[in-house]
Amino acid sequence: MCDNEILQTKIFNSVHELPKEQWNGLLIGNSSTFSYDFLEIVETSQLNDFEYKYILFYDDDNSPVALTVFYTITTDIAIFSSGKLKSLLHSVRQVFPNFLKLRMLECGTPITLNSPPIVSNKKVPAFDIIRTLDKLLMKAAKENNNIIIVIRDFEPKTKPMQSNLSELGYCFVDGLPNTYIDIIWKNPKDYVSSMKSYYRSKLLRHLRKVEGQKLRYELVEDFADMAEVLCAQWLVVHNSADEFQREVLTPEFYRDLSIKMGDCSKVLLFYKQELLVGHALLLIDGDLLRWLYFGRNESTNDSLYIYAGHKVIETAINLGAKQLKLGLTTYSIKQDIGATVTSIKLAIKSKYFIINPFIKKIYQLINNTPVINNKSIFKNSLHTSKNS
Repeated sequence: MCDNEILQTKIFNSVHELPKEQWNGLLIGNSSTFSYDFLEIVETSQLNDFEYKYILFYDDDNSPVALTVFYTITTDIAIFSSGKLKSLLHSVRQVFPNFLKLRMLECGTPITLNSPPIVSNKKVPAFDIIRTLDKLLMKAAKENNNIIIVIRDFEPKTKPMQSNLSELGYCFVDGLPNTYIDIIWKNPKDYVSSMKSYYRSKLLRHLRKVEGQKLRYELVEDFADMAEVLCAQWLVVHNSADEFQREVLTPEFYRDLSIKMGDCSKVLLFYKQELLVGHALLLIDGDLLRWLYFGRNESTNDSLYIYAGHKVIETAINLGAKQLKLGLTTYSIKQDIGATVTSIKLAIKSKYFIINPFIKKIYQLINNTPVINNKSIFKNSLHTSKNS
């Protein structure tokens, strides 16, 4: 506990140290990606060089009132660079591999986007939690020699919390936008029919191309025994990606997700005749269906990704989800099948106060996050994501 903390706190060095009932007891109405089981999957999968810490906040009666996660990870501070700068960095890193890579302290869920990054039972003022969190993060940054603190992720509806963090000296910068589709259709046929003719014909053209290749799909709940194959497919996509790359998945992640998340974890398997050519990893998170990852057995420019996106939407409809989260990157394709783009903000602060006035300008100088305007895909112009 830090001096002059507003709330009492306990910090745990491993998910296995957490009081599971207290932790999960705060999650009613919140994302399962904050849950003990999901965090255990992430921690034990040994992704990248993550080192995790877990915070429980308590009131004066020693009752848990809020939680969050923070961690350290080696991060490319020019992670969203593009064009000539990205090419220049690639050349420099042939000689100096760690150029512009820092061991950073981040607060939020490590491999999924959750806005806001703090879960609270609303029984204490949000600013009390944020002030306590800020003291803890500053203390951890000084102890571990982390120059930069990042609290992520913040969608537009979190403006009050953003204001609180600004009062504490954090500046806000753009992260990569997120994508959503609100599921308002009773069946997949209604979804296709609701599209404007240009986008409907574009989608159907790709689907006809896929049908000619004799592609089929299968929705599977138990995929633990396929973990090696699925992770290898994901690595094909990861290694060929020109856009944002960070976490590197392991077979253990796929295996444990299937086992520990039960029927909430699913995978769409895509076959060309009898050959498994790709997959879409899914997670049911309350009324939300998350499209976590996509993998395929070879990197090529065809219609498989569009076909996969269409089948993910069909699955969301058939499962009765109210919203589908499609995640980051490949925005043009996701928009063409109906996704709405939602901005993401990151709160950044340095343990060195002299640096703070310049952080935002430096970040903007070396990072180029895309400005993406939403498209009007559906006949009903009122169909926009509630997250926007």
